Amino acid sequence: MAGPEVFGKYHLIEPIATGGMAEVWRARQQGVAGFEKIVCIKKVLTSLAEDEEFVRLFVDEARIATHLVHVNIVQVFELDRTDDTLFMAMEFVHGLDLARLIAQARSLGPFPVPLALFIAGEVLKALAFAHERAADDGAPMRIVHCDISPQNVLCSLAGEVKLTDFGISRAAFQSKALHKVVRGKYAYMSPEQVDGRPLDRRTDLFSLGIVLYELLTGQRLFKAKTRDQTLDRVRRAEVPSPRGYRPELSEDVESLLLKALQRRPEDRFPDAHAFLEALTRVVLREGHRATHSDLAAFVRAAAAAAEAAAKGEAPVRLEDLAHPTTVVVLAAEAALPPRSIASPRRSAEELLAGWVARVEAEDGQVWERAGGSLLAVWAADAGLERTLDRVVRAALDFQAEAMAGGFRLAAGVCPGVARLRPDTGRPAEGWELAGPFYLARWLMNLSAHRGRVLLTDVAARRSRARAAVLGRIPIQGNHSIQLHELVGPPPGLPLNRVERPPRPH
Repeated sequence: MAGPEVFGKYHLIEPIATGGMAEVWRARQQGVAGFEKIVCIKKVLTSLAEDEEFVRLFVDEARIATHLVHVNIVQVFELDRTDDTLFMAMEFVHGLDLARLIAQARSLGPFPVPLALFIAGEVLKALAFAHERAADDGAPMRIVHCDISPQNVLCSLAGEVKLTDFGISRAAFQSKALHKVVRGKYAYMSPEQVDGRPLDRRTDLFSLGIVLYELLTGQRLFKAKTRDQTLDRVRRAEVPSPRGYRPELSEDVESLLLKALQRRPEDRFPDAHAFLEALTRVVLREGHRATHSDLAAFVRAAAAAAEAAAKGEAPVRLEDLAHPTTVVVLAAEAALPPRSIASPRRSAEELLAGWVARVEAEDGQVWERAGGSLLAVWAADAGLERTLDRVVRAALDFQAEAMAGGFRLAAGVCPGVARLRPDTGRPAEGWELAGPFYLARWLMNLSAHRGRVLLTDVAARRSRARAAVLGRIPIQGNHSIQLHELVGPPPGLPLNRVERPPRPH
């Protein structure tokens, strides 16, 4: 078998993709003392080497990209010519573009909401940097990517998200004539882009809104059978409710999408910072936290699923892999009343037995049980709001049972995200001191002197329960959280107590 093709100081290992204007290769750069680096080589197609307009676009792409050194943007190392072929040497990202990730992960079920929001947030960081980049003389470059699409968002096996292909980007140094030409993928264009009107950073935000909509719903937003039909849909920018395709999406997530996808640029987010800030608020409020490690695991799972399908093997299931899961945690304890009050009329163990039955009746799991306390966990498979309603109802039953037994309840409710391992159904070692599990216990201890259930701000906002603001409480350094106190059940959701176990004779 022939070895790698020599291309100047590079060895071309294998082709990655070929488009209408360039071909992309994985390549190896070798140097002295065994130095070796894997890079990506993007070569102008021979048929276009004499096309002055395309060559100018290719050079402009390199000029723009060399100003964009950012962790979420694919770096360009050099622009050069070898054997009369113009090429760029670029950072090689080992992973999948978002289009391939979506396709390969289809068998794993709906794209996880935390990961979709995480990817969008990383792209917004790249866009915020690119949109505000200035030239060496300090003049704004006014860069607009113009081709935000799943094919140009790369997700690495290390969980990185990188924006690539500034090939049709617009910048201040280009001629106005060049800006009048409509280029890009029609289904991901903005209304002003398909009409050839002036573009600014808000067109990229519209395109990213399309990508996020399709990630969350699994539906193509504007793609139609013909080019003209697609363009017509983009011009009208009529966006069906994403909750119609995926009911568990919250109203806040829907509002975020619809804001980004407004037909008129002035009705959208003004810039990437504003979009990212709104997205971050939703993530924090709803507990959709995801990390680079979570994305890395998902990319590997998608690749494994595609490989299994190609071999005709049993499909890989997402539930067989550690993945982020939205949970609601309830920590509760039956505290002894002050000495001035009569002795309890029931034992703590007797009370706890009723609580355990209550948790199980509401499809929760008791992860810890000791003395008069327990830690219960619900996976929010039915949606966060519905799950919170169940937990709130259980907590209010705990409170009533504790009072009836002569105890004072100490309890805290906290939603969050945990990476559950398939072998244990629990997070990795040390989970007791992390995330929503630690915070729920902290709330429980804080509530002991009041005898009422405390909720985090997310829990109070996303449940239908009646809650009163308790105030902001400092937790670390300059950080603080808003706490609420549970005062009543959700409207129309009466308490539903489980019969207490009989007293032992």
